[in-house]
Amino acid sequence: MLEQYRLGARFLPLLPDWLVDGGTRLLAGALALRRGEQRLIVERNLRRTSAGGAALTGTALRRAVRRTFVAYGRYYVDCARLAAASPAEVDAGFTFEDYDNISNALRMGPGAILALPHVGSWEWAGVWLAQRPGTKVTAVVEPIEHPELFAWMERYRRRIGMEIVPAGPEALGALTGALNDGHVVCLLTDRDIGGGGVEVEFFGETTTLPGGAAVLARRTGSPIVGVVVRRRNGKCHADTFPPMLVSREGRLRPVVAEATQRLAHLLEDMIRPDPTQWHLMQPNWPSDHEAVAAFRTRARASAGARSR
Repeated sequence: MLEQYRLGARFLPLLPDWLVDGGTRLLAGALALRRGEQRLIVERNLRRTSAGGAALTGTALRRAVRRTFVAYGRYYVDCARLAAASPAEVDAGFTFEDYDNISNALRMGPGAILALPHVGSWEWAGVWLAQRPGTKVTAVVEPIEHPELFAWMERYRRRIGMEIVPAGPEALGALTGALNDGHVVCLLTDRDIGGGGVEVEFFGETTTLPGGAAVLARRTGSPIVGVVVRRRNGKCHADTFPPMLVSREGRLRPVVAEATQRLAHLLEDMIRPDPTQWHLMQPNWPSDHEAVAAFRTRARASAGARSR
C-alpha cells in the first residue's frame, strides 16, 4: 500500500487531468459495484441530504452514488498530488472564500478551530493555510489500516509545516496547548469515531457527533469556524462560515451539548449544497448499523443459496 501511494505521489502530477479524471471515474464505478456495504451507506446519506429526500431513487440515485465514489477517488488523487506539490502549485490549485472568517476568529481568541466535514479534499485547505506567513496549523489525523502509510503521510505533513496530533485520548491536551499558542486547529467533526460523543439531531435523525470542538472552544475561548472544501472548476475551493463562540459560563455538559447541536446544523449547511462530494462511507447513525446488519444477513443467505 505504501509503495503504491509513493508511486502515485511521484507520477500522478505528471499525468494530464483528463487521463487522471477518466481513470478515477472508471475505478470509482467499479468500486461502487463491488463495495455493497459502502454503497448502502452512500445511498442512505444521499437520501438524508438531498433536497428530494426519499424521492431520490432509481437512475438518479445510482448516478449520485457513482459521483460520490468518484469524489472519494478524487480525494486520494488530490492527496497524492499534494504530497509532491510545490508551494506555488498548492496556491494555484486552491481558492478560498471569506478568509476573513478565519482572520476574525484568530483576533477573537487565542486560536481558531476549523470544523470540517468529510467533503472534498479537505487536506488541501490545511496545507494552504500552513503556507500563510505567520499561520501555525495543527491537524487531528484519524488512524488508518496501514501504519507505514500513516507514518509516511505524517512525515509529509510535518515537512510542509503542519503539526499532527493522532486522534485518541491524549489529543485534547495537545490541541488545547496548540490553540493557546495561537494555532489553527483542523478537526473533522461529522463522525463520532470512538463513540461516547454528544447526542444531536443531524439531518433529521438522532445520532452522536464528537464534542471535542465544543470542549476546546470552551476551554480556550477559541471560536469555531465551519470550513468545507469542494472541487470547483478543477480546483479545491474552500467556503468558510462566520465564527461560532461557545460560552465559557455555566455547566460544562449542557454548554457542550448546545454547541455541538449548533455545529450539527452548521455541518448540514456545509454538506447539503452538493452531497455527492460527502464521502463518508461508514455507518454514522444507529439505523445505519441496523441496515448494514440486515444487508450482511441477506448477503449470507444469498451466498448459501448459490452454494446449494
